[in-house]
Amino acid sequence: MGDAQAPSGAPDAGGSADPGTGADGAPAPRRTHADYTGGVYGSMLAASVIVGAGTLGSFPRLELVLLLLLTGVVFWIAHVHAHLFGARLAQRPPDLAVVRRVCREEWTIVKAAVPPAVAVGVGPVLGLDVQGGQWLALSVAVTGQVGWSVAAARQAGAPGRLLVLSALVNLVLGLIILASKLWLKH
Repeated sequence: MGDAQAPSGAPDAGGSADPGTGADGAPAPRRTHADYTGGVYGSMLAASVIVGAGTLGSFPRLELVLLLLLTGVVFWIAHVHAHLFGARLAQRPPDLAVVRRVCREEWTIVKAAVPPAVAVGVGPVLGLDVQGGQWLALSVAVTGQVGWSVAAARQAGAPGRLLVLSALVNLVLGLIILASKLWLKH
């Protein structure tokens, strides 16, 4: 989730409702490094998909891999749309450079779905049945969620105690998702 505009289309802290401009209408400064917050969101999304998948059809591993990747892509598109068209549409259409930048900034949502999908795919190599592959993928997603959160906090310049707090909060959120899988008995 980029820091230029909230998904609701609300202005950022500088008062700009346009992801391509600042509060004064001048071009917004370009970020020189990745935004990892989309990875936190994407990892949590992947974990939720795994929990919600339950029983699948004739090719459960392939179906779960596709479900993870396609869900990541759909949510990436939704985030790009929200950033580009939330408050902007009434003002002026975005130019191609802004579209590319927002697409690139939100891509971590899709990237976060890849490791859990790979975990599902390698499950048979590790001797895991479908359910074991799901647990592996869920563990990978929660681990990714914690890792992305620490990377985002570090990138933001957070002190050590906030890095730890970010990791703990995301670990607790991940454990809630794991507990829901146990509770739902998938």
